[in-house]
This record gives sequence, structure tokens and C-alpha cells, in this order.
Amino acid sequence: MTEFAGKIALITGTSGIGLASAIRLASAGAKVLACGNDAAANAAFDRIAGERGLAMASRLTDVSVEAEVAAAVADVVSRHGGLDIVVNAAAVHPFGTVLDTSFETWNRCLSVNVGSIYLTGRFAIPEMDKRGGGAIVNISSVQGHNCQQNVAAYVATKGAIHALTRAMALDHADIRVRVNSVSPGSVRTPLLSLAARTYGGEGVSEEDAFARFGAAHPVGRIGEPEEVAELVAYLASDRAGFITGSDFRIDGGLTAGIGVK
Repeated sequence: MTEFAGKIALITGTSGIGLASAIRLASAGAKVLACGNDAAANAAFDRIAGERGLAMASRLTDVSVEAEVAAAVADVVSRHGGLDIVVNAAAVHPFGTVLDTSFETWNRCLSVNVGSIYLTGRFAIPEMDKRGGGAIVNISSVQGHNCQQNVAAYVATKGAIHALTRAMALDHADIRVRVNSVSPGSVRTPLLSLAARTYGGEGVSEEDAFARFGAAHPVGRIGEPEEVAELVAYLASDRAGFITGSDFRIDGGLTAGIGVK
């Protein structure tokens, strides 16, 4: 596939949906730089790039720090000559109510999940303007629409992503920068593994927990990162040229009904 030949992408997150999106874009010809602060995940990302012969590389970056995001955008522009696509997939997922979530944890969650989108936009949009436009895809969650208990900080960030996506889409439509968000249900990622350990119960395997999570979805299973990456690729492509300011649920029907059988 060559749909993204000549396109340059910056992705936050080097595992899960970030990794799958990088592989999908690079497999179709894009040059990709991915940012992550987990050295092991970055090493795995680079190993996969080498094994598959894909033009994608990782960069050790704390996406909640302004100077580091500015440096990452400068890096991808220096390496490849511009920037066309940003996929914001980095996230942290603390558990807790407002009563037992520390203010430090609250601020870290906001800084990573929402602040990183603000920062990539701040530095990437001017580079996209030089190229005649671009596409930004923000990874949110169905929990930005309907939430569970004990995840106050996380769901606050996911709702904020929906609002910020709309604001960015309106503010930058005149320079042909499109901004959309994607809201997955349960998807096989490191964050879902964390949920499995948190909610699975003593002696319950990760796969058994995943099966239980999947049973809550009308299609009867959890999603795969590659499925989300297909939607990301569509929204990042010229095929989606008339789409901006929208959120797309990819949740196996989870939010289609009221949960009563």
C-alpha cells in the first residue's frame, strides 16, 4: 500500500494503539516518529520497525513536558522535512474517585492525556500549515461518553479530549488542518491489562478478564489495536477530507444500548 507515501507522521505512544497506528501508517508509505517515555516499549517499537523494514522510529519523550514535545516536533521535521499527521495515543489510566485520587495523580493524568494533545497541536499545526494542511487524530475513549465508577481522573480527560478536538477543528479549519477523535471500547492494550489486574479478581488470568470485558460488548469480544488503527488511518487520509471536529466510537456496540438483556 502506498496511500501515505510522502506523508510524515508524529505519534505519541509506542505501544498499544500508538504502535498499531504507526505500523499501519508506515506500512502504507508514511515516515513515522513515535514518542514515548517507556524505554522498554520504545525498544520493542524499534525492534518491530527493523524486523518489518518500516520507516518508523521511537524517541524517548515525556509528552507532558513542553520542551520535550517541541523538540520531538523539531526532530521529525528535521529528519523528514515536514509534518502531515499527528496521532495522539499516549495515556495514563489511574483508578480512583475524587476522594482517593491525589492531586498529583490528577494533574499527571490531565497533563499526559490532554496536555500532550495541546502541546503537539501547538507545535505541529504551524508545521502542517507549511505543508498546506494536515490531520490530527486524538485517541479518546467510550468513557468520555459513558463512564464506570472509580476512574474520575481518567474519564475527565477523555471528555476533555472530545471538547478540545472540536475546538481545534474549528480553530484551524481555515488552514486545512482536520482534527478528529476516536473513542474505543475495551481494546487489547497495556492499559486494558492494567484494568484486568485491577478488576479481574484474585486468581483470574488476564485472558479470562479480557473475555469478561468482551462479554459486555454486543459483538462478544474486546477489540484489537489493529482495528482501531484502521479507523485512525482512514481519518488521517485524504479519503476523510470532509471530516473534522467529530468523534468516532469503535466499541463493538458497547454504547449503542442501555446494557439490559
